[in-house]
Amino acid sequence: MTGSVPSNAPVVVFDAPFSDRSQWAAGVSSAYPPNGRNPGDNKLDHLVPGFGPSADRFAAVRESSRSWRTPLVTTENTAGGFELRPGDLLEARCLLTAAQGAWPAIWTWGRDRPDGRPQPGHGEVDVLEYHGDHPRMLELSNHTAPGASAYLDDLVTPGQWFTVACRFGTDSVRWSVDGREVYADGAGVAATWRAWIIVNLSVSAGQWGHPAPRPDVSRLSWRCNRLRVLRTPPTG
Repeated sequence: MTGSVPSNAPVVVFDAPFSDRSQWAAGVSSAYPPNGRNPGDNKLDHLVPGFGPSADRFAAVRESSRSWRTPLVTTENTAGGFELRPGDLLEARCLLTAAQGAWPAIWTWGRDRPDGRPQPGHGEVDVLEYHGDHPRMLELSNHTAPGASAYLDDLVTPGQWFTVACRFGTDSVRWSVDGREVYADGAGVAATWRAWIIVNLSVSAGQWGHPAPRPDVSRLSWRCNRLRVLRTPPTG
């Protein structure tokens, strides 16, 4: 019939504002040690339960020379319990600023397998990571597969909105920026892969070539909105 929608057309399966505490938990994640700090990953972060973004703005606040209260939201341990599955497409609209020390990210973290062991790479796929010392670069990584990562320059412009999309295929994880595919890792995720969404702002501690914030800076931020997940129903 003219104008009909295919029965297996992608449908939106997740589209919740960050303020929805039935779908997003704030300030806590099993990806961090229980104290909410992760200096071993070059982070000055201090997660505080309940501390997340204000609307679409993720703002980190300095607590001391070696500690920043950092915003984070995740679908882990929520009433909704949303998990990504293979084949899902995650889209988000973002605005970055080239602030020294700021480390915005959208990523995934997988629950343990039934035998209690973590998934390969803890199920982590980085939809995006960004550091202001490389102001036009995005870091795109699939930690479930060795070597499946890319550091791509000239993808974004600080202060300009863009849309990033990531499809978690079993043959390849594919990233797009503003509708243009920019990287396919050729590795993909396992057919059994399941993962929660995390959106946060970390603060660099100064290692790995990423400088810490300037001493006179007390606040860092970035913005993310219109985050949604589309899923194609099975045929038949």
